[in-house]
Amino acid sequence: MVENLDVVTAGETMVLGVPPRPGRLRHAGSLELKIGGAESNLAIALSRLGVSAGWASYLGDDEPGQLVLDRVRAEGVDTSQVRRVEDHPTGLYLREQVGTDVRVYYYRGGSAASTMAPKAFDPDYLRGAKFVHLTGITPALSEESRAFTLWAAREARVSGARVSFDVNYRSKLWETQEARRFVEEILPHVYLLLAGDEEARALWESDDEELIRELARRGPQEVIIKKGRAGSLALIGGEVLDHPAFPVTEVDPVGAGDAFDAGYLAGHLWGLPPGERLRVANAMGAMSVATLGDYEGLPDVHELRSFLVGEKSLGR
Repeated sequence: MVENLDVVTAGETMVLGVPPRPGRLRHAGSLELKIGGAESNLAIALSRLGVSAGWASYLGDDEPGQLVLDRVRAEGVDTSQVRRVEDHPTGLYLREQVGTDVRVYYYRGGSAASTMAPKAFDPDYLRGAKFVHLTGITPALSEESRAFTLWAAREARVSGARVSFDVNYRSKLWETQEARRFVEEILPHVYLLLAGDEEARALWESDDEELIRELARRGPQEVIIKKGRAGSLALIGGEVLDHPAFPVTEVDPVGAGDAFDAGYLAGHLWGLPPGERLRVANAMGAMSVATLGDYEGLPDVHELRSFLVGEKSLGR
C-alpha cells in the first residue's frame, strides 16, 4: 500500500459513452468509451501536474471496471485502494450534445461504488496526505455511501490531513434540502469548501460574500464559489478575493470544476499565496473547457506555466 501521497480522493468513476459527433443519441451509429468521475478527474489532473495522488473506490468485477482501472492507473494515479466487487456492476452514463445543450443519462443504481461504506479503504492510506478530497456526489449514491463520506472526513482529520469538499450537487441523485443538510453536517470537518455558483444558489439561494462568510462560520477555513466565466469568489484567511476568469472559447464544460479544484489544491501544495492559487485554479478550469473530454485535455505543469505566462493561449 502506498502512503505519504499528497492528495487522496475517493468516489465513483463510471464508463462514459459519447457519440463521435454532436446530435441525439438515438441517431448515433457508435459510441466512444471514456471514463468520468469527479474524484478521478481531480486525481488525474493532479498527477499530470506532478502532484502525487491516490484514488479509492469500488468497481465492478467486470470489463467496464477493468477499463476504468486501467485508464486511471495509466495516468500515474495510485489505485492500490480500489476494490473489485462481485454482484454489483461498474456504473455507466451516456452523454449527448444537442446544440449547446449537454444532456447526461446515468445508469448507476446499485453500482459497485454505491456500496462503499465506512472502512471501504484502510485508514492508514491517509498517512502523510496533505489533503483528502471528497465530493457531494458520493453521499448521494446510498445510505452506505453517505456514512462512508462522513467516515472518510473524520479519518482524514485524525490522520492530520485537511479535508477538501466540493458540493457537486446533482439534482438527479437527491433533493435540494437533503443535499443541503448533508453539506452542513460535514462542514465542521472541512478545511476547504468549494461550490459552483449554480449549486450555491440551489442550496442556499445565494452565491455572494454574505454566503461565503456564513459558510465559513460553520467550520471551513477557506470557502470558494466557482463562477465560470465570471471567475471565482473566495474567503481565505478572513479576506475576500474575487479573481477573474481567463477568456477562452468553450468546447466542453464537463470536468471544469474538477480541474479548478485540482489547480487550487496544487497551488496550496506549491506554497502559493491565495491570489495565485485562485489564478492557477481559474487557468485549469479554462484549459479544461477549451478541450474535449472530462480530463483528456488537461495540461502538465509545463503547459500550465506556459498558459499562465501568456506563451500559449487557447481558443483566442
